[in-house]
Amino acid sequence: MASVFACEFEVFGKVQGVYFRRHAEIKAKTLGLRGWCMNTASGTVKGYIEGPRVEVNLMKDWLKTTGSPSSNVQKAVFSTDHEKRDYAFKNFQILPDMHKDAHHQHHHRQTSHREKTKRH
Repeated sequence: MASVFACEFEVFGKVQGVYFRRHAEIKAKTLGLRGWCMNTASGTVKGYIEGPRVEVNLMKDWLKTTGSPSSNVQKAVFSTDHEKRDYAFKNFQILPDMHKDAHHQHHHRQTSHREKTKRH
């Protein structure tokens, strides 16, 4: 079996609300890569890709230079590639946004704090 290479990534710029994750999923699946991507609370897209070295490098170039048609990638940061014995994922998928739940919990705490100070 061919070696599996993997790395994490984070893409900065106008990458949310422009179908970036959907286009990344299509590109990764076209290249036969596995992993995931998701929006972050800080406005970036983070993810993980694994597959043959050539295809991982092609995906990294796509993340750095292409993205979705409406995106504007300022930069892409990658962890060091590491070689693995086998795949950790069965396919490439878009994970739910992290910031929705975190923002809701933060907002709830702020409201609770305000309500407490109003009562005093």
